[in-house]
Amino acid sequence: MLANSTRRILAIWCAQLSIDRWRLAQGIIEGEGADAAPLALITDTANGPRITTANAPGLAAGAQPGVMLADARTLCPSLVAVPADHAGDLAFLEELAVWSQRWGPWSALDRPDGVIVDVTGAAHLFGGEAGLLTDARSAFARRRLAVRLAIAPTAGAAWALAHYGPPDAVLHAADDPAQRLAQLPVPALRLDDDTVILLKRLGLKRLGDLHGVHREALVRRFRNRRSAAANPLIRMDQLLGRVPEPLLPVVAVHAPLVQRRLMEPIRHRELLEQVLADLATDMARALDGQALGARRLELGLWKVDGEVIVRRLEVSAPSRDATHLASLFGRKLENVDAGFGIEMVRLRASWTEPLALAQRDIEASAENHGISLAACIDRLTVRLGADAVRRPVPQASHLPERAQRWLGALEPEKTVQHELEFHARPLKLLDRPEPISVIYETPDGLPKRFRWRRDTHDVIRAEGPERDYYRIEDGQGRRYWIYRSGLVGDGRGGVPEWFLQGLSA
Repeated sequence: MLANSTRRILAIWCAQLSIDRWRLAQGIIEGEGADAAPLALITDTANGPRITTANAPGLAAGAQPGVMLADARTLCPSLVAVPADHAGDLAFLEELAVWSQRWGPWSALDRPDGVIVDVTGAAHLFGGEAGLLTDARSAFARRRLAVRLAIAPTAGAAWALAHYGPPDAVLHAADDPAQRLAQLPVPALRLDDDTVILLKRLGLKRLGDLHGVHREALVRRFRNRRSAAANPLIRMDQLLGRVPEPLLPVVAVHAPLVQRRLMEPIRHRELLEQVLADLATDMARALDGQALGARRLELGLWKVDGEVIVRRLEVSAPSRDATHLASLFGRKLENVDAGFGIEMVRLRASWTEPLALAQRDIEASAENHGISLAACIDRLTVRLGADAVRRPVPQASHLPERAQRWLGALEPEKTVQHELEFHARPLKLLDRPEPISVIYETPDGLPKRFRWRRDTHDVIRAEGPERDYYRIEDGQGRRYWIYRSGLVGDGRGGVPEWFLQGLSA
């Protein structure tokens, strides 16, 4: 029996998600000849365009997923090919996942074309699980999406029924899942193609066939396969609820948005800049209330004739400085044609990052004493373009000349956990390390005295080694960064060499 028979999971499978999304984008309504002509979505590969998915006539004509476009057109010369938009499909699926939370408290993506919804304790709101399925089917039909639905105690069982079971299947808590799902084919376990082929060669074509094999035999056969998609035992245990299957919930993020509906359409640049300044102030107030800063902003201008002009802005660091953001947008309005006038202006922060309240004071202080680095980068980016401005960022390397790399001005830093960090770096690095003579405690003790540029310095304080680097201070309070190359008796011959590479003070 299932480990947690009280849990109820709704699996939603949009079998033609890409095709349906394309039809919606083209404004094609079912029943108006939408599926009369064979249609396929293609993806460019190293060997040429390959079929990603196709509508019903295309599938019937031989345009199966994975087939090369040239081979498919040999079978069906009238096949219409359209480039697939995988990023758009994923964004659409994320919207569906959030929208599907009307049937449960949380949902998760089942890429590439499915959604998992936890409907535990929510079915009574729809008159039972049958009523919930009816409501879900009707809601998707209104959105012109063809779906298959199923409810079961686990995500694996719900997925199997949605893909290979009868329409609107329900696996009740009192049912025996092994018996109910025994006639489903082995692909219902969400296995990869190679594992499915292997199981079929072994004569295991249905889930019931797996129950007829001793578990020890399957363990020996698949003991080296750690991936769940390559190990039928893991998938079977997840399906039956013997082991938990973690799911990553989709969390809706509402982008801060402010807008102005104008009493009279405006055409002059000065009036538009005033509206933009007001919107920037409203946006700063909205971001301040959530302790956020904007990294990407979208300005929408609705014209009287229905045209929408969109201008986007990306900044190098989170900001909610209204004056700064408005001035950056000002340069993007130079080529705006207002036509008969603009009647609505909307500002949306599509990308935000946490920004502490104290950061506003730091930035304000920087502006009072000069232009802050982030503001300077933003202004250069707007003037010269994002590709023309780069900035140095630290990276993990014990070699100081390799301890930084260059990123685009608007490219976010990719932080790595357990990255090599240094507590102190010299303020100045020499172009080339200069050799020095050092008196130190052998074989690997701290330096006591060194000679550099004909001057002798007594070492008062020393810290290290840090991968052969030492931070030292002489009697005059000057600090240096030196390193040793080699050790006594390391087999390379001769004595170790010492070099001075940086000055700290």
